[in-house]
Amino acid sequence: MSFDCLIIGGGVSGMQCALVIGSAYKKEYAKNKKVGILMHQRISHLQNALFNNVLGLPVGTLGSDILEQGKEQLSNQYPHVSQIQNEKVLSVLDSEEGYKVITNKNEYYSKKVVIALNYSKPFEIAGLEQYIEPHMRANVMKDRVQLRNFNYLIKKGLYVCGTLSGIRSQFAIAAGSGASVATDILTVWNDNIPTKVHDKIIKQ
Repeated sequence: MSFDCLIIGGGVSGMQCALVIGSAYKKEYAKNKKVGILMHQRISHLQNALFNNVLGLPVGTLGSDILEQGKEQLSNQYPHVSQIQNEKVLSVLDSEEGYKVITNKNEYYSKKVVIALNYSKPFEIAGLEQYIEPHMRANVMKDRVQLRNFNYLIKKGLYVCGTLSGIRSQFAIAAGSGASVATDILTVWNDNIPTKVHDKIIKQ
């Protein structure tokens, strides 16, 4: 199966990235783009999270609920974004089409790939070993890692967002990184014209 963009990771940054990219489906530059997200959530730090300080989220919101509600939101609003469940990524390799993503069940090809996994060890995806380095903002005692990048770009067509990009583990920051990567990809699709997607209330 081939994609124009494949997101690896169904946590906050990965789902936010998918929502922003999915929301551009009516734009000429995004029409007919095939987008997928590997919804591997078992080790997401949201599983045990409780939120009292996130703008727009009611006090006491559970991270585990966000994981489920995020899948539903993506499915209901942007069903053209393929959600791939219960697969673990084993390798991300260069290919003629861009990248070959091998999971424990399937192989996928994508022109662009977004790595949206958390910063915990061990990080064992073949093809990405050379980019692993100590996390620059985490507590040294926690021994976290990141993938070497410049403004979320590892190399042409390969992006990273969330804590694995080197940002701090904070919900709003992680979500923002996913949205940032999404708009970077949309910008590339839009002939490198700076791009964002806003919905507005139309006044009668």
